[in-house]
Amino acid sequence: MNSMDRLLKPDEIALKRHEIIAAVVSATIDEADEARISQLKRDTCLKYGISRRTLGRWLKGHFENGFEGLRPMPRNMRPNAAHVRYAHSLIPEALIDEAVLLRREVPMRSVDQIIEILELEGKAEKGFLRRSTLQSKLQARGVSTAQMKLYHRTGLAARRFVRKDRNELWQSDVKFGPYLKIDGKPKQIYLVCFIDDATRYVVHGEFYDSLDQSIVEDCLRKAVMKEGLPKRLLFDNGKQFRNKWMERACAMLDIKLIFTAPYSPETKGKVERFNRTVDSFLAEARLKNARNLDEFNDLWQVWLQECYHSRQHDGIAGKTPKEAYNNSAATLRFAPSETLAAAFLRHETRKVDKSGCISFRGKKYEVGITYIGRVVDVLYDPLDVSVLTVEDKGFRTSHAVHELVIGEHTGPRPKPPERLTPKKPETSRLLDAKAKVYKKRKLSAKRAISYRDINERSGGADV
Repeated sequence: MNSMDRLLKPDEIALKRHEIIAAVVSATIDEADEARISQLKRDTCLKYGISRRTLGRWLKGHFENGFEGLRPMPRNMRPNAAHVRYAHSLIPEALIDEAVLLRREVPMRSVDQIIEILELEGKAEKGFLRRSTLQSKLQARGVSTAQMKLYHRTGLAARRFVRKDRNELWQSDVKFGPYLKIDGKPKQIYLVCFIDDATRYVVHGEFYDSLDQSIVEDCLRKAVMKEGLPKRLLFDNGKQFRNKWMERACAMLDIKLIFTAPYSPETKGKVERFNRTVDSFLAEARLKNARNLDEFNDLWQVWLQECYHSRQHDGIAGKTPKEAYNNSAATLRFAPSETLAAAFLRHETRKVDKSGCISFRGKKYEVGITYIGRVVDVLYDPLDVSVLTVEDKGFRTSHAVHELVIGEHTGPRPKPPERLTPKKPETSRLLDAKAKVYKKRKLSAKRAISYRDINERSGGADV
């Protein structure tokens, strides 16, 4: 774990590692040829400045244990807890200039190659330069591998794309809808939909009366429960899509997360085109004068199933989206219920107070005196906070907690666990240990006394 990772939480470190290995994992799932996978591994190591051994360890952890396999292990559980700290952060500016020059000469040179050249030329002592330190220095100078690639991008793709099978890629967007009277007041509603790239089938779409990230969470949850998991999700950079929750959920469900470049809506052109088709529904829905959001969504489902899914589409060889989706040979991939439930939980941290409780949304939840003073992770369903799940990475424990009910009388103090209970000693182990040291020192002092000088002065007589 590098110095940056030490500042991140375990989930954030796992997300960072998942982002790095995503391309290799995707190629492996797609059963790409070995040559392409090997090239992707080399490119990934070069781009992020990691070794093949590190990349292999992360891939192994991911394929064996999924998202959990990317989390760093606690220090006390690592095979070797002895860490060596290097203090080589002070690199002479002249040496950094030489490293920058080597990177500019050949932008694809790795940090390890730059260090090797500087050592062979005698400009740096062997072992003085550390890869992570030099990498941060190059990044600060604006010549990291990723930064150098920015100047070689050719812009948008010249050709349109379409995925081969269903659930290879879903596109999503938020469309502003009309105003409805909700609770007696006019309020704007918004459409969230997920459309399959290969078949143009809308796996789920629904209108909501808010514009926060919870509407995307709810729509995605319903989509994956009905139609399984996609391999990739394509979003724009809106705050409803680009957030920590989405990264965590996609990492746990093994979904590759893709974002469009800024100001390039044509990248997700299929969902943009579908949004224009929705305008015909909105024109018809105005004539029905829906009284509430539920009635409006009922009208939406009628139009979606009977007018859109059942209409032939030129982009899929004249088939209807429903036919194209149902006739696809690709196998649907469903997540276990416990994994799905965990992926759609929110995540926050809280510190346990001296009474063994945490504060959450203005209420108290009893965690237990075992966790007093500790910082715990709180996982919760935003739609139901009556029960929270508390995790402690130090103890590697997880349990559900309920809202604290304060009654008229105080309750008995809970018994502490056995490991926190004082144990009456049979003797003073400190004094026993010191007595052994004292006895050994005293014996050593007696052996150091010599009587030879006294014997010589007295002519050898007994003393």
